Amino acid sequence: MVAAAVILDPARRIAGLRDSKLLTARARERLASEIRANAIAWAVAQSDVGEIDAINILQATLRAMRRAVERLSRRPDVVWIDGQHCPPLDCPARAIVGGDRDISAISAASILAKTDRDAMLVELDREYPAYGFCRHKGYSTPEHLAALASHGPCPAHRRSFAPVAQLTINFW
Repeated sequence: MVAAAVILDPARRIAGLRDSKLLTARARERLASEIRANAIAWAVAQSDVGEIDAINILQATLRAMRRAVERLSRRPDVVWIDGQHCPPLDCPARAIVGGDRDISAISAASILAKTDRDAMLVELDREYPAYGFCRHKGYSTPEHLAALASHGPCPAHRRSFAPVAQLTINFW
């Protein structure tokens, strides 16, 4: 799980910000560079597989969000969160469903989180090439599910992920 926090500079508008899922990989990479260069502050944080399995995906997501906000070089006045839940923070926060399509700072954070996550999956693909992580980026595509069925899970797979939990052979 990867989360990001961004404080945009209103004097340095970044054109093209939108929900990261609506952008091509090339557009996300270009925008990520622009965000890093022009934002007042930005940070990326993660929750790893063990943490997700131990506390569940929602709680791990909230922790990653909190870590990203805490890593900002400047304290935000308010934090806008994409979704229904806010992590515990020492500043005001507001959850906004669909915020990554409506709020530029959330879109920017979504882009940074997605590009970092994609880069992590490309690295995982080098370590575990049988799973095709660089192509499906960890989503439950037919290719990914077929690799799980053929090879069993690798250490990067969440044990709590339903297709992994359903496997009877455990390679850990």
